[in-house]
Amino acid sequence: MCGSELTALPDGVQRVAAALQEKGHPHGPRMLDNSARTAQEAADALGIAVGQIAKSIIFRRKSDDAAVLVVTSGDRRVDEKKVEAHVGKVGRADADFVKSRTGFSIGGVSPVAHATPPVTLIDQDLLRFDVVWAAAGHPHSVFPLHPGDLQRLTGAPVVDVVQASAPQASGAGAA
Repeated sequence: MCGSELTALPDGVQRVAAALQEKGHPHGPRMLDNSARTAQEAADALGIAVGQIAKSIIFRRKSDDAAVLVVTSGDRRVDEKKVEAHVGKVGRADADFVKSRTGFSIGGVSPVAHATPPVTLIDQDLLRFDVVWAAAGHPHSVFPLHPGDLQRLTGAPVVDVVQASAPQASGAGAA
């Protein structure tokens, strides 16, 4: 992406593009014509399975008010008890909390380039795919990556944090 193309992008997408470039990720953000605010919208826009959307869910840790980012497959529902086993008690994060801590609006929360680095967990179910797509700082922007790249880009552990059989989203945020 050249400089003039980069400056034409929304601020959040520019931050994500710069972070990806800095970390040597080969793929930059792609702007979509339609909203990718939910995992289903993103999957429909890309013509892929909803499970291939690396959905970013933000929780609020109760002990210190830290943002907790859970990146999971778009066809899975986060199990808060499993998240709490890794990071302590959490609660729901409202739109203002998400925006202030991540720098992104719900529906565009990227797994990288947060305003304040969150506590991050990556769900192991994402590893069933060769390529997944994550939000890139705006509800109309995504970027592709191998699920293993999420661990390299975020430094987060890969753990089991989803409900056994219930597909769909939970918490605040989406792909």
